[in-house]
Amino acid sequence: MPVAVIRFCTASFVAALVSGCALGPDKRDPFEPMNRKIYAFNTAVDKAVVKPVAQGYVKAVPELVRHGVTNFFNNLGTVGTALNDAFQLKGGKTAVDIMRLATNTVFGLGGLIDVATELKVPRNNEDFGQTLGYWGVKSGPYLVLPILGPSDVRDTVGLVGVDLWVDPVYWGVDDTYVQWTLYGVRFVDTRANLLEAEKFLEQAAIDPYSFLRDTYLQRRDYLIHDGKVDSGVLTPAGTKQKSLRELEEEDLRDNESPAPAAPAPPAAPAPPAETGPAPQPTPIPPPEPAPAPEKQ
Repeated sequence: MPVAVIRFCTASFVAALVSGCALGPDKRDPFEPMNRKIYAFNTAVDKAVVKPVAQGYVKAVPELVRHGVTNFFNNLGTVGTALNDAFQLKGGKTAVDIMRLATNTVFGLGGLIDVATELKVPRNNEDFGQTLGYWGVKSGPYLVLPILGPSDVRDTVGLVGVDLWVDPVYWGVDDTYVQWTLYGVRFVDTRANLLEAEKFLEQAAIDPYSFLRDTYLQRRDYLIHDGKVDSGVLTPAGTKQKSLRELEEEDLRDNESPAPAAPAPPAAPAPPAETGPAPQPTPIPPPEPAPAPEKQ
């Protein structure tokens, strides 16, 4: 996980904790009592069914195959991304999306291999909720959808009104059984890819509901503005929480700055000076014997 994302999640958790302690209910979440009940339901279903299935999927399916499944569904999602970039009149990004879709479909075995990333073709992420936000539609109250999780009124309208209909799994597959099988495989694959991120949530968040809400809303704001959210969020305590964009820029500056010079190794001790043999002490001659007394 990138350092900026970890720092952003930590900052969001601290902001949520301070906000909850300082002002009580969040104005962005007027339906919090209902949302918390749905969140508890989703958590129970996840622990009982979804998470065990995702863990079994990780254990049973080789990593290479799982990467191929993820690449396949990401490639299908490029169709919706291209349409929404066109809705937002982003001609350059629309052309990139089409190039990426064609490259992976033709040269990547239908999207199983992400050739476009190897060729440095950027991957965009757009949906109709972001398109509505781009044209000025407010997010509305925060919502927790059964099974699907965090959302808001604007994103729910975008999901139900457009995103589900432009999904190639919906309009490109006639067989209902195959269609729902693809929906199920994509759902399990997405949940499996979140297993590592879940560990961070379990370790960091005292209130996972507030943490996910605040992180989701900031993340959506970040995506709508294409990462150009320059100012952080002002928490109720008066402290400014940096945006994900600012944290990523800090990481880039840290990575580009030259590494500090290594300290010079300590100088080798000078060899002892050569000296001659130690001077021998001058022998002291023994005292002469006293003369014998003369006889009378």
